[in-house]
Amino acid sequence: MRAINKLTVKEVDNLSKPGLYADGLGLYLQVAVGGSKSWIFRFMKNGKAKKMGLGSVNLVSLKEARDKAFMLQRKLMDGTDPIKERDAERLAIQIAEAKAMSFEDCASTYISSHRAGWKNAKHADQWQNTLSTYVFPQLGKLPVAEVDVGLVMKVLRPIWTEKPETATRVRGRIEAILDWATAHGYRTGDNPARWKGHLDKLLPKRQKVAKVKHHAALAYSEIASFMSDLRAMEGVSPKALEFAILTATRSGETLGALWSEIDMENALWVIPGSRMKAEKDHRVPLSKQALEILRNLPREDDNPYVFIGNRGKGGLSSMALLMTLRRMEREDLTVHGFRSTFRDWAAEQTAYPNEVAEMALAHTVGDKVEAAYRRGDLFEKRRRIMADWADYCGKSGQSSDNVLPIRGTANV
Repeated sequence: MRAINKLTVKEVDNLSKPGLYADGLGLYLQVAVGGSKSWIFRFMKNGKAKKMGLGSVNLVSLKEARDKAFMLQRKLMDGTDPIKERDAERLAIQIAEAKAMSFEDCASTYISSHRAGWKNAKHADQWQNTLSTYVFPQLGKLPVAEVDVGLVMKVLRPIWTEKPETATRVRGRIEAILDWATAHGYRTGDNPARWKGHLDKLLPKRQKVAKVKHHAALAYSEIASFMSDLRAMEGVSPKALEFAILTATRSGETLGALWSEIDMENALWVIPGSRMKAEKDHRVPLSKQALEILRNLPREDDNPYVFIGNRGKGGLSSMALLMTLRRMEREDLTVHGFRSTFRDWAAEQTAYPNEVAEMALAHTVGDKVEAAYRRGDLFEKRRRIMADWADYCGKSGQSSDNVLPIRGTANV
């Protein structure tokens, strides 16, 4: 028995001479110079002598040290190197701790990494604000690996029927962040925020809980009178709004227009994909009325913007066109709604094919077969429809064969 339990508790307490004192089964008491004491497990593996620390005497008793030594001998009998096993366990813990990022940490990193790629500078702020308001109170401090469908539903259920548009965006943003976390190894498994085949079985469709709100639009029969009032106004903003209406473009596309995108000689405006909703370059034919607006705009040295702002060297603010409508006391309208006015006019007052009007609005063709057969952008046909639209807005013509009341098939 003394071959394995050589030391006593009293000896462990009293030994003070530096050295190693064997207890058996590879267990040693190590007394260091200065008097500190610790437990050492010594063993042979693949012909090499190794030693492994088991802790200080102040923390590990003689009995606990013997139990540890016994378990390590069992591992050696099974062919396991206890040092390698311990190092692997420590590494696994370190990796687990490194991966235990909170949902909020992942969200912040996601927003930072995608900020440069978002077209609108305010997009990142919108992400941060919606997450801070609706998501972080429930998920923010939790490890992203622990986010499950129950937690996602806890976020979405209170706002799904009350604020369906916001809730839809929140769900999509949670899904994107969790996908990012999975791709980076911070979580595994299916995405609990995915819609198709998952949350669509737990939550009603958005169309079921709220009616779609369309942008307020002006009737096309009133566009000429509206344009007459608009042209009577002074300043750059009214000119920008008129230009947006004549080109049937979105407000952001007009406000961000640069002179480098304009080809006056060929009556062409090329909007880069970075500013387009579909992320593809969009060629806009410019009517003679649109060109006239451009020729008469004020310009500043070193200012690349077509529609210059009142301060600095930048363009108009994002609110400029809406404020013009307010000055006209037309709060019932939205800038985007004039695209609907154009679309209604094209459908009801012209014989242009549907796809010509759709491509003038830079809408993506939904039918894959149609898209495959029609790879061009119908530019010359769009040049004619935009010229007719500009004439209609000023009631200066309507002489084209494509504008009703002409009957029959248009030669387009």
